[in-house]
Amino acid sequence: MAVLSSDAGKRIGNSVLYNKMTNRIQAAYEKVCQVLLDQRTIEGHWVGRLSDSALATATAVSAFSVFRRSPEKHDLTPKELGQLESLIPLAADWLVAHQNPDGGWGDTDKSLSNVSTTFLVKSALTLADQSGRYTSLDSRISSDEIETIKQRYGDDQTFSVPILTNGALAGLVPWQDIPQLPFELAALPMAWFRFVRMNVVSYAIPALVAIGQVRFNFLPEKGKPFRNFLRRRVKLRTLRLIQEMQPDSGGYLEAAPLTAFVVMSLSAMGLTNHPIVTKGIRFLLQTVRENGSWAIDTNLATWVTSLALSALPTSRKHERAEINWLLSCQHKHQHPFTGASPGGWGWTDLSGAVPDADDTAGALWALATQERGGVSPPMSSTESAIAGINWLLGLQNRDGGIPTFCRGWGMLPFDQSSTDITAHVIRAFQTWRKSGEGQPTDGQPLDDALKHKMQRAEEKMFTFLEKSQQQNGSWVPLWFGNQSMPDDANPYYGTAKVLLALAETKKEATMTHNGLRYLIGSQNMDGSWGNSIEETAVVVEALSEFADRPEVTTVYHRGLSWLLDAVESDRFLQASPIGLYFAKLWYYEDLYPIIFTASALRQALKHTQETKTQEPEV
Repeated sequence: MAVLSSDAGKRIGNSVLYNKMTNRIQAAYEKVCQVLLDQRTIEGHWVGRLSDSALATATAVSAFSVFRRSPEKHDLTPKELGQLESLIPLAADWLVAHQNPDGGWGDTDKSLSNVSTTFLVKSALTLADQSGRYTSLDSRISSDEIETIKQRYGDDQTFSVPILTNGALAGLVPWQDIPQLPFELAALPMAWFRFVRMNVVSYAIPALVAIGQVRFNFLPEKGKPFRNFLRRRVKLRTLRLIQEMQPDSGGYLEAAPLTAFVVMSLSAMGLTNHPIVTKGIRFLLQTVRENGSWAIDTNLATWVTSLALSALPTSRKHERAEINWLLSCQHKHQHPFTGASPGGWGWTDLSGAVPDADDTAGALWALATQERGGVSPPMSSTESAIAGINWLLGLQNRDGGIPTFCRGWGMLPFDQSSTDITAHVIRAFQTWRKSGEGQPTDGQPLDDALKHKMQRAEEKMFTFLEKSQQQNGSWVPLWFGNQSMPDDANPYYGTAKVLLALAETKKEATMTHNGLRYLIGSQNMDGSWGNSIEETAVVVEALSEFADRPEVTTVYHRGLSWLLDAVESDRFLQASPIGLYFAKLWYYEDLYPIIFTASALRQALKHTQETKTQEPEV
């Protein structure tokens, strides 16, 4: 009878544990993927569902109320006007029902109260003649509240001035307390915008014009006769500009708040029959939910589809419609809103989307992921990828980082280079640069000249990331946050995304070590990170790439076990408000915890398979 050595016995024990863990991961992954696939539309993509938003609902109520109060003519049909009238009390009911116990309102039904949303709800209920329904809250607006709102956004007046303007239209804020936005600058050629010191971000030109005009309408600046003369001269010209920017849907950026701010401002000036107002009102009527609320945006269909395709197994049989739909979302013409060149993707297929770096990188990553898995998308995918890559190359800032929308604006946070977006672009570039090493989509890998440009751009991106790393080893993202962290930052998400990029490039650097040290030291006692499924999932996905390191192994397995428990108990379906929309507006997306968990488990399976192949046979 043969006797096994102690080492052989240990290997057999490890193999048993390996098979047990692998089976558990596989079962969890299959479960999550099935839930994700069940959410797919018959057209072959994902739409998702953004959270109901008190902030968006309040601005829509204000827009309807100001429009209704105006004695001027309008172009709505009787049916549309009746719907508008009925929605005001319905939406007010929804707002009152979602007041937090402390008397304030948060951006979502899972959000902490904040001064901005509470201020907007006060204004909305006042305009809707419903202010008596929130007796637990003082309906007056104090000078301290006004100052707090200004301080919340600092130099960025993209959202602070519209909030205060909403309050002025409700009679709660004196017009002299509202800064005058320089709407006359919008009369300059679009190519000049980034050279002018605007105090709003690149996507907010409609707000700059509408809010600036209504403030000027009610209270021209004293002691500035020439500037006032200039503003009167360019008033119609700037209105034509934002009319040209308005998409077919009528919703600027597909966003209820931005559209509502424009509508209420122009309506207050007596322009209720202006085409901008008519289209904006119709957009709000079409996007209201059955419960009387609005989401912060119509949907993130392109973004969540890209993420879903990247999270699902490449071995499954793909419907050609999935890839075709994603390719159809690419912008083929210069965008009228930002002047962006063709080649980028926006967050949705709807007309109000604007091409941006994160969604373009996401689409490229999804297409490349399918290629790596041996799937054969349409012949045009490489051509589309090249256009997307060139679009991103043209977006890179001087500091080496990648901004969201426009190169060179840089004054305000949402126009500056972003760590999470830069990391996402690196991953997309890396995958496409390696296309010739595997089985390219259509037999035509990227040419060497383009690969060289991508490599040089990546080197600058790494320099940016190195300079952006915090002293504690973390990276702070732009588009995701955590309500419990200082400044609402989410270093778990940002650090994980950068580490995934570093792993993709196989870079062994000090910043990798320091990033891992941060994540190891910030793990909760129960094995999770932050306060959500999403944060834990994205960290587990990143640590999968480094799980063989002795200092990472135990931490990684604790996090993975926590995530597996969440899947097995169905807690992975619980979305949390970690999304940050423009200007620190919180949201959650029902698909995020599902997709992020699928991505993490996919990486976990990859790691266990690689570990198994490295073990010597018994």
